[in-house]
Amino acid sequence: MESQHSPRSFAPATTAEPAPTTTGLRRNRRDRLTLQPADFVDPRYADLTDQRLAIALTAEDRSEEDSLHPLERITCHTHRRWLHDCVSSPQHVIVITGTRWCRPCGRALNVAVDQLAGDVSVSCPSCGKTPATRATRQLVRACRASLAAAYDR
Repeated sequence: MESQHSPRSFAPATTAEPAPTTTGLRRNRRDRLTLQPADFVDPRYADLTDQRLAIALTAEDRSEEDSLHPLERITCHTHRRWLHDCVSSPQHVIVITGTRWCRPCGRALNVAVDQLAGDVSVSCPSCGKTPATRATRQLVRACRASLAAAYDR
């Protein structure tokens, strides 16, 4: 007969709740990673008419807290839209990383999205070239993935 404290026995289950703070319950990693239904929508996105977009925004927000790089998103939490719908916004120009930026000309790049063909093209309005940078390739990949997710291709 094994003792209650043998190395092969299991620890008792705990029922501890997160410690309350002055603003309510404290959120920690355990709270964020709790299982939720596949169609869970964060209250911030509950008013969106596109349910698929609301679910994708919720999932990417949660993933970004743990491991998803912000520039790999296919949705935009600022505009609450699919990335391909708002990528041409001036807010999506990031000079430091070269995202939507032509370094030789020092100008923001134009992005054209063909939703029927599912194609994305990027060019500089000054020199007419497409920068062969990692940031440009990543932006095109993310926009194509956004198109595919939005239209379930």
